[in-house]
Amino acid sequence: MKASEIREMSTKDLLEKVEQEKSQQIKMRLNHAISPLENTSRIKKLRKDIARMLTILHERKINEINK
Repeated sequence: MKASEIREMSTKDLLEKVEQEKSQQIKMRLNHAISPLENTSRIKKLRKDIARMLTILHERKINEINK
């Protein structure tokens, strides 16, 4: 997911998406521990997407405080 796509989302949707992605990441890690995944780079991509979303949420929070 690109940063521009994330910025278009509302804060509420973004929070829900973060929780959804975190749970999906946990499931993928568990599945990978049991039996190897075909595409292990998907776990890395999820981690980076979550970080992007959290960064944008943090930026929004700082902007609200400074206004």
